[in-house]
Amino acid sequence: MIQDYKKTNDGYEYEYPRAAMTADAVVLCRQSGEWELLLIKRGNEPYKDCWALPGGFLNMDETLEDCARRELEEETTMKYGSMQFVGLYDKPCRDPRGRVITAAFLAVLDSKPPIRASDDAAQARWWKLAELPELAFDHDKIITDAAKML
Repeated sequence: MIQDYKKTNDGYEYEYPRAAMTADAVVLCRQSGEWELLLIKRGNEPYKDCWALPGGFLNMDETLEDCARRELEEETTMKYGSMQFVGLYDKPCRDPRGRVITAAFLAVLDSKPPIRASDDAAQARWWKLAELPELAFDHDKIITDAAKML
């Protein structure tokens, strides 16, 4: 038997490094025949002042989809219901802070709701899908995969 943990007074302590989990929201809306994407400008490092999908770290008491919805609301004040799973993104160096795996979720809207940057987002705005700025992390790959689902 391979034993890779030990019991402590508080529970189990794992001897090996672990990855962190995040969730990202891909929010798209069709306006006048063109797809638009909701992005936030990051207010913190890494990638401070770069555009990114709304997202963030998973809390221990939530599902990945719940995390995507919470981060979307925290960073843009937008609430959304059930989202469609896009995929997992696990390239080892996708995040300069360490080993971070993200789950991406898609929301497709009929109209653009009011949004406002909040929490750690410096700005929030809609971008034409065909005219996106340079993006943080591997968000270009996530957006490409989500767009294939439309």
